Amino acid sequence: MTSSTTRPARTACTSCGFPSHTQFASAELVGAIVAGEFDRAEDPAWRESGAATVEDYARWCGHLCGATCLRMALGGGGAEAPSLFELRDGALKFGAYTVDAEGEIHGMIYAPAVDYVRDVHGLDAAVHRSLTVEEIGGLLDAGRVVIASVHYAIRRPHDPAPARKGGHLVLVTGRTPDGAGFHFHNPSGTDAATRTADLPVTRFADYFAGRGMSLTPKG
Repeated sequence: MTSSTTRPARTACTSCGFPSHTQFASAELVGAIVAGEFDRAEDPAWRESGAATVEDYARWCGHLCGATCLRMALGGGGAEAPSLFELRDGALKFGAYTVDAEGEIHGMIYAPAVDYVRDVHGLDAAVHRSLTVEEIGGLLDAGRVVIASVHYAIRRPHDPAPARKGGHLVLVTGRTPDGAGFHFHNPSGTDAATRTADLPVTRFADYFAGRGMSLTPKG
């Protein structure tokens, strides 16, 4: 079954207009999946990811936060974005995801991901190997969106900040109305409030690893 026949309707965020997608096909199961309480191979909506088989879906979905961020960015302005696994396949061809000799999956790797975005999707994109939260704000003000490296605990902002940062990617789409925070979409958000979230810049910095990539979305 192809993604063109299974892809669900786009859900636009009322704050920024970008779609909200999760890296797991069933958004309502994200909490149970990330907690290890539900087998992702049992996800009833796996076909909506565009994966060819449930085994491929189950193996890869936990690694596709970056591809999900890209899918949301490509779907801005009412555009129809490719399915998650179409983006996975494209990123693989460019080396933005790799699989080592032991079968371990690595990525998203920024430099080849930027090449993929530029060459295949025709968008201006850039790698930011060193990035501050102030610089994120400047990129947003210039009309760009930022795929930022954060700790996955960003979905639990009321808990103490983690000791380390990074390991997960979110799409930062704009500033909050008061200008003191960032609005972002989290591919592994466990509910509506953490899938499309606002955090003060200072709190966002508690999770941010100081690197990422930016792009000028379709609009």
